[in-house]
Amino acid sequence: MNATGQKSTGNGAAGEGAGLTVVWAVVGTDIGPLLLAATDAGLVNVVFHASPAVRATAVERLGSRLGTEPVEVPDSPLLAEPIRQLKAYFAGERRDFELPLDWSLISGFNRQVLRELASGVPFGAVVGYGDLAGRVGQPGAAQAVGVAMGANPLPVVVPCHRVVESDGGIGGFGGGLETKRQLLALEGVLPQPLF
Repeated sequence: MNATGQKSTGNGAAGEGAGLTVVWAVVGTDIGPLLLAATDAGLVNVVFHASPAVRATAVERLGSRLGTEPVEVPDSPLLAEPIRQLKAYFAGERRDFELPLDWSLISGFNRQVLRELASGVPFGAVVGYGDLAGRVGQPGAAQAVGVAMGANPLPVVVPCHRVVESDGGIGGFGGGLETKRQLLALEGVLPQPLF
């Protein structure tokens, strides 16, 4: 499986609760701590700036949306490969993520846009909001693409940092503009920050 989302739990996984396993862990990275959460279907959530307060809110929200209590299990087999691939990405040893993804936290247009982003905008490339809208057959829906980027439950792995303004501006980013700059610098799109 890969980040194009070929494996999906569909919309039904959210709220099923009974029997659904959700594990999470926090991983230190060059852009700060990331909370990773996974189900049996795949990686389901990546959360930036995972301080204790952010963690508590994210885990509570995840439990509410998936209908089960997420459990912190840093050595879970469900998280081993996502953690390994993220570490390799930040070390400059990996350009693409090849992970099963659980898309149950996103649906409709937002899911369509994020799948196109994951499969069609490679490492080191960027795309404009309007261009991405056109790729999913919705020219003129640039603002809706911006909303989809903000709703991305799998940032970094589904690379919303690669979506920029058509006039060359960096655009917005849920993880903060400095984080977006760092990710684009890591991929060679922007110069490395001086500090």
